[in-house]
Amino acid sequence: MSKHNSHGKHQEGEAMSASGGTESIEPQGAQEAGSGEGPAPDADTAGESAENAAETAGNGANGMDCADPAEKVADLEAQLADAKDQFLRKAADFENFRKRMNQEKQNAIDFANQSLLLDLIPIIDDFDRAIQAAKSAFDLENTAGDTPSNAFSGLYEGIGMISKRLSSQLDSKWGLKSFDSAGEPFDPSRHEALMMEKSAEITEPVVQQEFLKGYMLKDRIVRSAKVKVLMPETAASPENNGA
Repeated sequence: MSKHNSHGKHQEGEAMSASGGTESIEPQGAQEAGSGEGPAPDADTAGESAENAAETAGNGANGMDCADPAEKVADLEAQLADAKDQFLRKAADFENFRKRMNQEKQNAIDFANQSLLLDLIPIIDDFDRAIQAAKSAFDLENTAGDTPSNAFSGLYEGIGMISKRLSSQLDSKWGLKSFDSAGEPFDPSRHEALMMEKSAEITEPVVQQEFLKGYMLKDRIVRSAKVKVLMPETAASPENNGA
């Protein structure tokens, strides 16, 4: 071996020792392929996927276009009719509620003084009894041929005027008024029968005599009249009706 060759090998060995070893050099294409997550998609596979996606989208569009417009219109009309019916029902319910509330409010106003007026009715009854007693005494004196004194006549007329004025005020301002019952058909909602008597001259129950007047407040019966009732003789008794 020549001295020149030995010197060259010696320099080559030092260069390898300085670099720390040998490095393998891979092709550039292999490095680029290894750096990705997977193999690059094939051109034919990518084209097939795009074609399938386009076909699927086309089928969906064709399915939407195949829907019948008449069916859609009929469905929308049915929904509209149902919504309209529900709206009308709610409106009717609200109107009925409003009327009921107004009626209850008016009833509360009309009958707010019912308890007070019921307390005044016995006072009117006392006036009626006083007038009736005075009238009976007045008639008795006339029958006996005696002339009633002026004081008695004035008292009788004064009590009558007070009673009429009180009744008129209660009627005009508060709606409390009496009703006549004698000779009227017997009505259990207006009359309370204290006595009963049978008669062959009638075909239905009739009030023969009124013991105590009945009263109405507005259109409501607040006290039934106390009466004597004539019953037809052919009317079945309660026992027979129950049998």
